[in-house]
Amino acid sequence: MNAVIDLNADLGEGFGRWSLTDDAGLLESVTSANVACGFHAGDAFTMRQVSADAAAGGVAIGAQVSYRDLAGFGRRAMDVPSSELAAEVAYQVGALNVFAAAAGEGVRYVKPHGALYNRVAVDPVQARAVVEGVLIASEGLGRPLPVMGLPGSVLLTIAQEQDLPCVPEAFADRAYLPDGTLVPRSRVGAVIEDPDLVVERSVAIATGEPIRAIDGSLLRVAARSLCVHGDTAGAVELASRVRQALADAGVTLRPFVALTGDDEAATADATR
Repeated sequence: MNAVIDLNADLGEGFGRWSLTDDAGLLESVTSANVACGFHAGDAFTMRQVSADAAAGGVAIGAQVSYRDLAGFGRRAMDVPSSELAAEVAYQVGALNVFAAAAGEGVRYVKPHGALYNRVAVDPVQARAVVEGVLIASEGLGRPLPVMGLPGSVLLTIAQEQDLPCVPEAFADRAYLPDGTLVPRSRVGAVIEDPDLVVERSVAIATGEPIRAIDGSLLRVAARSLCVHGDTAGAVELASRVRQALADAGVTLRPFVALTGDDEAATADATR
């Protein structure tokens, strides 16, 4: 049986006249789009445009939620009170959903960004706050929103306890520590810049083969979705190469949630 995987990228990471990601180009390759919701990047116009383009291309729309950190691109460590963080997560999802719904779709999942992503992988207090925010947003939308994060992370454990669908994610262009967590961006070698190696690792992850951790040890990363960062040099070409290599390896690419129709079926599919 062929392997099946979702291919996602961070999109909409511009603000005003400043742009970072080639959203139109990346949407040609990905099956899910993590759209910035205005806290680390993104603005109303960008959110609307990316949502419309993603919906038109059959790409699932996800809310990429972050600490409120435009100046630091959401990559600075912050301590936010739980009640405040939960409200801000729900707020970001709701803001994006206005545009996703206007495009004939809706927000289909939630993925933390940057410092928040790394923090909730290990911090149960901040992870519970994020899950609370997702639960608030889910209540408002009338359906449970899947949560995307690192396999085995505290975030996914708590989300699962709250009956939220969980989507384990792997990174083709990030280095891993032997324990399966990401190498901090402050360390040399944290971002893999060799396109050939990124493509090779993508196929390995999707087909269940091990990859090399930063210390050279072998590591298997069980993932339902594979991320290629949109802010790396040559991201569009790289995403295209990854997609083609996966297809050549017999891997089927599709969103991990249904784009329209029965939400219960979409939710069930997200857990597979």
